[in-house]
Amino acid sequence: MTNIWSARQFADGEVEEQEYYLNSLNELDQLAYLSDWSRWAREEQIAPDGKWATWLIMAGRGFGKTRAGAEWVRSIAECDGTARFALIGASFAETRAVMIEGESGLLSIAPSRDIPVWEPSLKRLRWNNGAEARLFSAADPEGLRGPSHSHAWCDEIAKWLNNNGQARATWDNLKMGMRLGERPQIVATTTPRPVPLVRALVREASVSVTRGRTLDNVLNLPEAFLTAMLSDYGGTRLGRQELDGELIEELEGALWTREMIESCRSVNPGVPVRVVIGVDPPASATGDACGIIVAGLVGSERDAKALVLADCSIAHASPETWARAVSDAARNWTADRVIAEANQGGAMVKSVLHAANIALPVRLVHASRGKVARAEPVAALYEAGRVHHAECFARLEDELCGLLVGGTYEGPGRSPDRADALVYALTELMLKPSQSPHVRTVS
Repeated sequence: MTNIWSARQFADGEVEEQEYYLNSLNELDQLAYLSDWSRWAREEQIAPDGKWATWLIMAGRGFGKTRAGAEWVRSIAECDGTARFALIGASFAETRAVMIEGESGLLSIAPSRDIPVWEPSLKRLRWNNGAEARLFSAADPEGLRGPSHSHAWCDEIAKWLNNNGQARATWDNLKMGMRLGERPQIVATTTPRPVPLVRALVREASVSVTRGRTLDNVLNLPEAFLTAMLSDYGGTRLGRQELDGELIEELEGALWTREMIESCRSVNPGVPVRVVIGVDPPASATGDACGIIVAGLVGSERDAKALVLADCSIAHASPETWARAVSDAARNWTADRVIAEANQGGAMVKSVLHAANIALPVRLVHASRGKVARAEPVAALYEAGRVHHAECFARLEDELCGLLVGGTYEGPGRSPDRADALVYALTELMLKPSQSPHVRTVS
């Protein structure tokens, strides 16, 4: 082909120019052009030069991390029939849904002339030339003990379960199996969160790190999405992490740390014997979010633990809307009780629940001391290993890590709405009134 446009030239052209250009190419050249990632990718989405062993792509949401990882796998697989890949996600379901079948997954990006064969029952992807990729779950580190690979793609490593060191064990077992070929290589794609594995990789001199922001991919993202993200999170701690791709370390003096939260994740926590919903209502529809946290009690009476089940919080909603969200959460989780802050309109929850004919007790509480003071005994429950999270609740966890000893809050947003709701729920489940003098029942 001659006179090949770059991705930028093509995107900047008028629709008529784009059509004219594509029509000037024959069918084979059109297919080759559209599937040539080297012409469409941004420079930071292409593997770095040099003899690197690990390439860490740590960037904001929508940057194109998944596409970069998938295209790296494809570029090697199509040229090397001896390549043997390990594809690792937080779970088998996520590995399949994102890395294989997702819109930027290996099946979606493959040119029609060379679509690999997907064998779900074997958790295997095979190319026509003999290259193979097998799926693994970071929740099962032992699955990587034994198999040998020449290449690996690890997706969203900041989400990998690590309550018992699984994330590090998965990484270590993978590296010990990278013994095929002349130069084994690993690509890790992730949104930055200061979990132990990500922090360790960033510090390793042998790891090549690519950083990026959501706005780097502005040509391929809807304008409405960008506007909403910048409006809601621009300049906030959460925005710096999730949009700007900044790795934000622990805050000194925080009641919760990332390590503490990672250690509380639970794969099989058991069935809750009681479920409550904590609610932190906003002062107005245009103000902060309404924190809505679902938590349950699991285990025996002598060894009871709390399990955080869901974050159903809702932002910029009218009283009727967020109260309805509480009602829906209560119905979906078969809750026994709703705990709501009274001095921010908690009575609205009670009235809407009753209007919906939901016979559910609503306890209205008045916070007589500051947010951090109320949170301290709940943080102690985490330190004692008496609270688990059923999954990753990124926004809630960011708020928890922003609560500092001394009474200040330096997390995302103006107020820790989700964290407050969690405190109400866990106080109800785990702390007797005599042990929690900072919250009293309103008659």
